[in-house]
Amino acid sequence: MGKILNSNRYKLKRVLDISMIIGGLIFPLLWPFWIIVIFIVPLLIWFEDKGPIFYSQERIGKNKKNFKVFKFRTMVPDAEKMTGPVWSSKDDPRITKVGNFLRRTAIDEIPQLINIFKGEMSFVGPRAERPELHKEFSKKIPGFDKRLEVTPGLSGLAQIKGSYDLNPEDKLKFDIEYSKKMSLIFDLKIIFISVFNSLTARWDSPEN
Repeated sequence: MGKILNSNRYKLKRVLDISMIIGGLIFPLLWPFWIIVIFIVPLLIWFEDKGPIFYSQERIGKNKKNFKVFKFRTMVPDAEKMTGPVWSSKDDPRITKVGNFLRRTAIDEIPQLINIFKGEMSFVGPRAERPELHKEFSKKIPGFDKRLEVTPGLSGLAQIKGSYDLNPEDKLKFDIEYSKKMSLIFDLKIIFISVFNSLTARWDSPEN
């Protein structure tokens, strides 16, 4: 019975995800926003340092399946050549001026709609982590793998309740709490709060 209930929850999540993507694209009042995202944001990114507009990175998803996540670039080109994979913070000196604004408003996450459409992500769920960082945290934090039982999300409970640079242990607590409470209503509540946070440019927007 539990498996059937869990399966139905994921079917409802998938319906919500696709409905929100289609609805957002065809809703006339959002067309000015899409014009900004499609045309103005890429120009601003390129004009600042003439670097790439988009950024892709390998992440680990549900059931340990890796996928490529897409974002607008918010750091200087080749930001990790010297540092390697590191836990990003809101004061990271590698973040560009345009990137700072994109992160504060979560506009840098918009290209991940491609990942949601493909079913690799959902609008709500645990944050998709980098495989190498996930492996590192799994060795140090008991039960860290449990967050991979849920489809990763564009936003989630950890993003709306925690700070930008929330530590992995606390992030896990929020992820486990979400997996237990997951429902259509709960997802809608998190989406509403996430949109509010983006509009007010709060720093507890999703991290890198």
